[in-house]
Amino acid sequence: MQAILMTAAGNADMLQLREIARPELPSPHHLLVKLAAAGVNPIDTKLRAKPVYHPDKLPAILGCDGAGIVEETGSAVTRFEPGDAVYFCNGGIGDEPGCYAEYTTLHEEYCAAKPANLSLEESAALPLVLLAAWEVLIERANLQAGQTILIHAAAGGVGHVAVQLAHHLGAHIAVTVSGDKKAGLTQGLGAEKTINYREQDFVRETLSWTEGRGVDIVFDTVGGETFLRSLNAVRIGGKLASLLATPLSLADTQLARLRNLSLCFELMLTPQVLKLHDERIRQRRILEQGAQLVEAGKLGVLISHKLPLKDAAEAHRLIEAGGMTGKVVLTMQ
Repeated sequence: MQAILMTAAGNADMLQLREIARPELPSPHHLLVKLAAAGVNPIDTKLRAKPVYHPDKLPAILGCDGAGIVEETGSAVTRFEPGDAVYFCNGGIGDEPGCYAEYTTLHEEYCAAKPANLSLEESAALPLVLLAAWEVLIERANLQAGQTILIHAAAGGVGHVAVQLAHHLGAHIAVTVSGDKKAGLTQGLGAEKTINYREQDFVRETLSWTEGRGVDIVFDTVGGETFLRSLNAVRIGGKLASLLATPLSLADTQLARLRNLSLCFELMLTPQVLKLHDERIRQRRILEQGAQLVEAGKLGVLISHKLPLKDAAEAHRLIEAGGMTGKVVLTMQ
């Protein structure tokens, strides 16, 4: 089969198209899936530049997100049959095959039936961003109907899914975006207040929108200075949740303490990195609930770039350039 191998840590040129053997089922509980598409995420580019989890297992196949058709099942599999259309977040961190390939294998418990009204390519774009947004909004921040939330980079991969979930939960949503086109996109998804961070001070705009109180929750998908400035956009006793690790100075920590803030961090790969079987089943159930929302017309995913598998390096360059709208996917056709 054809696969993209990360041959060494480094720039996008480390991704090479190779012909390798099709994977064998590693256990009676595994599926062999013929992939139709793989989602490309910022975490892929970071793991390519610095393979922090399994640096001793190169070359590796990256790509956590995939969708395709079950081709073979292990003798103990009960949840799927050959021919089933599935989607999942699995592999791609170095310890087991990722999704930048024509085939992959995964445990049946980590796999969900794809949304019936999405194509396989659209389905491949959804798992990681859905899990990240869901875990932040529902499990970390406990977002409730009527609460206010500020979502940074709201037209990006995680951001545009988070806006839809927050809208579904009944929240009042403010967002930061980089231009009018992205503002229009997020308004169509449920945002009430759009802030062009290139032209406006998002802290000032957020405080004005909330009559000086600050929002109940900030969802940070950017990190760095955006995370630190967000400390002043959250109400006293509110929550600041981030997908990134940003160093806090003593002054930052004191400010968060003075404002009685809850700081929440999210790495949706934790169950996979720490090999937590029950937690991975919990995440699969999130994918199943997400599929129900998609089928009910309450959630969708935007693909901005669709590239053939051989152009994985270009997909990484697009993401590293920044300013992405929606998702990038690689197709196997």
